[in-house]
Amino acid sequence: MFKSIRRLGLFLISSIIISSCATKDDVVYFDGSESLEGKENLLDYEPRIEANDVLRINVSSSSVNEEIVEPFRMNQQGQGSGGGGGGQNLSLTGYLVNPQGTINFPVLGPVEVEGLTRTAIQQKLEDQISEYVRDPVVDVRIVNFSVTILGEVGSPGRVQITDGRITMPELIAMSGDITYNGRRENIKIIREVNGVKTVGHIDMTESDLFDSPFFYLKQNDLVYVEPTYRAVKSAGFFTSYQGIISVGTTIISLYFLINSL
Repeated sequence: MFKSIRRLGLFLISSIIISSCATKDDVVYFDGSESLEGKENLLDYEPRIEANDVLRINVSSSSVNEEIVEPFRMNQQGQGSGGGGGGQNLSLTGYLVNPQGTINFPVLGPVEVEGLTRTAIQQKLEDQISEYVRDPVVDVRIVNFSVTILGEVGSPGRVQITDGRITMPELIAMSGDITYNGRRENIKIIREVNGVKTVGHIDMTESDLFDSPFFYLKQNDLVYVEPTYRAVKSAGFFTSYQGIISVGTTIISLYFLINSL
């Protein structure tokens, strides 16, 4: 009788340990990062402008009186934002890119910006404004650049980006890191390209994430960190039939192993 109870106890303890343990590879970031030694970084990466982006454009001049460039500046009542007044607050400080991919810029009229980087837009506007003003200086910023992260992170929600670009590791850090219950090897990114949604995945445990097209995030990307199998199971769910079969096989194997003692 005592021997049967001992076997049952060993069986239950072993089942719990096996089903709940996680390996080092499941939680450690950037495995094989030694291969990154000497790898060039894409320092010149810039997101491309899309319809419904809001641009803040400042025009100045390095060689003439600032009053000369005043006609090329948006007034604070939103007039001059033309093809895009947009939201109540953003329209006061930026130009909304309309569905045709243009903004209505003071003096210049419609200017096509969709598909261009901030640097390309700056150069384009400087070239056009230079026909009226000597040595114009243009600075372009994306006002509404944000991404949303959901799931197993410390602080899920919408993250506003101020410097024009963000990488996946940076987003994870800004969101309080992935929790112990989050799947680091299968982070899902939902992205819209030319009006069509695409889905990508990134494995934070491998160093090849630096080569992924989803390493740099785009404006309005949606990132989802799935719960681990352990977390799903603790909530009373199995993720798949394969998971049920795997657990069942393990339990049966343990039962016969313990009974052979």
